[in-house]
Amino acid sequence: MRASPAWTIFISLVLLAATRGCTVKKPSSSSGRFSNATLVRLSDFLSAGYKKGVRPVKDWRTSTTVAIDLMVYSILNVDEKNQVLTTYVWYRQSWTDEFLVWNPEDFDEVKQVSIPTANVWVPDILINEFVDVGKSPDIPYVYVTHDGLVRNYKPIQVVTACTLNIYNFPFDVQKCSLTFQSWLHTIDDINITLMRSPEELREDKSVFMNQGEWELLHILSKYKSFSVDNDDYYAEMKFHVVIRRRPLFYTVNLLLPSIFLMVMDIVGFYLPPDSGERVSFKITLLLGYSVFLIIVSDTLPGHRHRNPVDR
Repeated sequence: MRASPAWTIFISLVLLAATRGCTVKKPSSSSGRFSNATLVRLSDFLSAGYKKGVRPVKDWRTSTTVAIDLMVYSILNVDEKNQVLTTYVWYRQSWTDEFLVWNPEDFDEVKQVSIPTANVWVPDILINEFVDVGKSPDIPYVYVTHDGLVRNYKPIQVVTACTLNIYNFPFDVQKCSLTFQSWLHTIDDINITLMRSPEELREDKSVFMNQGEWELLHILSKYKSFSVDNDDYYAEMKFHVVIRRRPLFYTVNLLLPSIFLMVMDIVGFYLPPDSGERVSFKITLLLGYSVFLIIVSDTLPGHRHRNPVDR
């Protein structure tokens, strides 16, 4: 008995549906792979509609207070001839971003997250004394807490102009300033404060690792607001880095030989004139002075030759 055409079509549709039901499903799209990742959901939540070119306040009358901190890690170079100081510092700044706020209960109790620096608003705080771009590493992330606190920590190689006085060499003490201020925003938009108390900042030498020629004494801080045209006022935080030269190297290699040659020169006057040794003795001293000046010429401030790599 042959089946009717209607039954044939019905059976074909049933077999086709069963075949499709048994087909192995392919993996979902790339977005589905991160659908349950808490940090990805939080990142999408924070970046939705965020405008990094706008100062992150809901009321434009509110000033953004940026807390900064400075720790000197090393004194790399003190160029007395060109009046330039090169230091390696740990610079920290933090501020509140009112648009980067979330409820930790909605994101598995995540209270802080790192996000790319290029995706958030960053204050334009610079150092006024900058004279050259140092070899600073690039730190591409900032930390953000659930209440909107943004922490931007980074090391900086600072090459700054400094008035260096070498009158008391080699027992000199130098004081160089690093002035942090917003290059564009007035105090109504960006204000600056210290992250720690001035007393803690002054005596902190915990990260100073240089045991070379210079010794870090302390770091002084001073806040000031100023105006260029008596109309717009700007906030600035000035740090005074006070360093002292360690004189032991120059005492042994410069002062003691100089004193010895001077004493021998005075002793030469007590030689009998008829002994015939005074002239040869003085000539020997002049030769010693010449050799000594050649040796110490690269040691004196302002006469040092730079490494060809640094040129």
